[in-house]
Amino acid sequence: MEDMARQTGGLAVQCDVSVDGAVEDAVSKVLASLGRIDVAIANAGIAVSGTVARLDISEYRRQMETNVFGVLRTVKATLAPLRETRGRLAIVGSVNGHLAVPGWSAYVMSKFAVRGLAEVLAFEVAPDGVSVTHVAPGFVESEMRLRDRTGNVREGAKDPVPRWLVMSGKAAAAEIADAIEARRPEAVITGHGKVAAALSRYAPGLVRAAVGFASSRMKEPTWG
Repeated sequence: MEDMARQTGGLAVQCDVSVDGAVEDAVSKVLASLGRIDVAIANAGIAVSGTVARLDISEYRRQMETNVFGVLRTVKATLAPLRETRGRLAIVGSVNGHLAVPGWSAYVMSKFAVRGLAEVLAFEVAPDGVSVTHVAPGFVESEMRLRDRTGNVREGAKDPVPRWLVMSGKAAAAEIADAIEARRPEAVITGHGKVAAALSRYAPGLVRAAVGFASSRMKEPTWG
């Protein structure tokens, strides 16, 4: 990453969003080098799978520390410089911020939380000329679906999602960049994601029935 940044004239700073003060230090280095921040993207995420009965509190805490508090640390560290530039803030959530599915309570909780954060922030920073875009990807190229609830890639793991449903990282990044540039309040990425989010909003009973039917045919071990 650092070599690529040097080649393109940019700056790469490594930090751990789950550690207090780490994002602030990274932002300080960016400001010292570049002088301003026009766009901030809070994109921190891990996926802890498992039924509520199987997960313990520490696993929920680990999920929220990265997906929620990691995002919040990024937001709080960048708000002041974004106000100075009347910039753009993007918060990356998930279609699961609209759609609850069994076996993923920790992940779904985190994504509902950041969606709420994005909606509140949009009101709070609008007077300063800062836009907030909630990004809700569906199935995009990622190792996340290959990892167990401890964060390790499962041996011999294969993506459970059919290839034709998975959007390439490049295509998803282009859609996200367009949404941020246009200062859109939300960008649901992938066609199936748009359908799922719309049905969750306008036909919740149908979605509950469909998810309930699908979950009744699943075996618990697939949930981690």
